Amino acid sequence: MIKRIASTAGFTGLLAALLLTLLQSFWVAPLILQAETYESAAPAVEAPHEHAAGTAEHHHDSEAWSPQDGWQRVLSTTGGNLVVAVGFALILAALYTLRAPKSVISGALWGLGGFAVFCLAPTLGLPPELPGTAAADLAQRQTWWVGTAAATAVGLALIVFAHNWLLKIVGAVLLVIPHVLGAPQPEVHQMLAPEALEAEFKVASLLTNAAFWLALGLISAWLYRRSSQP
Repeated sequence: MIKRIASTAGFTGLLAALLLTLLQSFWVAPLILQAETYESAAPAVEAPHEHAAGTAEHHHDSEAWSPQDGWQRVLSTTGGNLVVAVGFALILAALYTLRAPKSVISGALWGLGGFAVFCLAPTLGLPPELPGTAAADLAQRQTWWVGTAAATAVGLALIVFAHNWLLKIVGAVLLVIPHVLGAPQPEVHQMLAPEALEAEFKVASLLTNAAFWLALGLISAWLYRRSSQP
């Protein structure tokens, strides 16, 4: 069983990570590079900012190493995506041991569920931000993100799998609570990049992550079902 989970997660993570890197390289990364031109033109301020899901957050430091544009950045992005993809694929493969997918379509639904939990729901309160965008305290944002993902996961599970209508209602309430409480916001909303660039970046990040999660679900379900056949 462990070997089956590991092999499913390994191959799924590799393929999904390559897809995500490809999409980011042609759509997301150019937007980040364009935003960095506005950031570099502004007076230097030591402040953290966010990139798309799966991209490491960083502080600007003249002595800190960062990958250069080109193969270094692509290689760094691919490595990060691979770690994240294998981790999420392990979660899906482990869930399949509890409720095996009946078809690859079932896997796609699991993937879309993961997208809702780890991307869509948190993005409603904390959308991906380009370099040079003001953000609230990092610890507060991380706490809200984790709480939102957990509440969304439990809420969706209750809505889909619970047979009691009361539990389904509890699940719906859990989906709403984090957004009623609200995500932490900066004292002043400001960004260096144009609003049009920011809007395109949000759309690009959302769609690339949707494709990533859909690929995770489809590939993992196909591999898991294939490994169960004699």
